[in-house]
Amino acid sequence: MSLIKINQQGLLGDNYSVLISEEEIHQRLVELGDEIVNVFSGEIPILIGVLNGGFIFLADLIRYINIDCEIDFIRISSYGDAEESTGHIKVLKPLSADIKGRHVVVVEDIVDSGLSVQFLLKMLSAFEPASLRVATLLRKKSRMKVDIPIEFIGFDIEDKYVIGYGLDDRQIKRNLRAIYIVDNDRD
Repeated sequence: MSLIKINQQGLLGDNYSVLISEEEIHQRLVELGDEIVNVFSGEIPILIGVLNGGFIFLADLIRYINIDCEIDFIRISSYGDAEESTGHIKVLKPLSADIKGRHVVVVEDIVDSGLSVQFLLKMLSAFEPASLRVATLLRKKSRMKVDIPIEFIGFDIEDKYVIGYGLDDRQIKRNLRAIYIVDNDRD
């Protein structure tokens, strides 16, 4: 797929550096789509996007899943406006779909401590899905506080503050087309 280049320099600060390019993201999406198809061939999985950050990843990912699939969204809060998870998780938007007996893939933008995903897996398992898997664009393995299975991983990254491609900085910068590291000395 040929990507259209858009100059986003006006959105970037001097303290941003590219961690994962737009091209690298889209190449990995092709691979993840194939991985998901291989697992769910002959099934119709439901992908549950975790709002707000996971919506771009989910929207692009489903375009590379070449089997029928459904989507739904859930919104939880563990960060608020903070840069680190508070550990206290609230459901802000529950699921709309009935997932009983369904193959479910939770689609996250980033797994940091793993506490939010652990919460979601426990909560969703109460609805008795046929299977429950996790896809994440980014994983900070060094920050994980819990051992949870993550079947579909876009990229393992270092413990850096990142923005773009759905990841925000105080609710902005989600529209950056690549993933950027933000230096600690930002304003």
